[in-house]
Amino acid sequence: MSDETAIRVLLADDHPVVREGLCAMLESAEGITVVGQAGSGEEAVALAARLMPDIVLLDLRMGGMDGVDATGHILRESPRSKVVIVTTYESDADILRAVEAGAAGYLLKGSSRMDLINAVQAAARGETVLTPSLATKLFRARAVDVPPLSDREVEVLRLVSQGLTNAEIGRKLFIGEATVKTHLLRAYRKLDVSDRTAAVITALERGLLS
Repeated sequence: MSDETAIRVLLADDHPVVREGLCAMLESAEGITVVGQAGSGEEAVALAARLMPDIVLLDLRMGGMDGVDATGHILRESPRSKVVIVTTYESDADILRAVEAGAAGYLLKGSSRMDLINAVQAAARGETVLTPSLATKLFRARAVDVPPLSDREVEVLRLVSQGLTNAEIGRKLFIGEATVKTHLLRAYRKLDVSDRTAAVITALERGLLS
């Protein structure tokens, strides 16, 4: 795969050894290139704005600006980037904060090399990334009485989870793009979320997309 088509990754962690380890694992995979490394949230925001990476792997807790705050800034400065939190912390509150800030995923630092690579590739496709062991925690953090989704809302969310855009979903289901958006907005209200990633995660944890 050429450099032009490779997934461009920015790493942000305040421990140089961790950054180097993640870099070595990712660059051993074909089709992934690490374009920059940051040692703080502030540096990650600045580099993301300059480099416009496809994926930002971001530590949750760093000196100064933490990963959640950095996520919001990065997504404003580089809206096409996907942020995946990579951390040793797995509390309910931490996970929920990261998702609500717009993170596309949440991985533990103990994840295997293949889990890390698969996560980067999945995030680049627009899919939601979540370490399986964190599923119950996220569900508990978001636990609410959710009204039942319609069959069509479930169908649309399932296609969203596969990385399809509204236009692509409309063509696949033979409905208009505006209708797809209407189904999504109704699902958001029922699931008490405000974006696609949170909707998919919540639906998955409710067992609605199985």
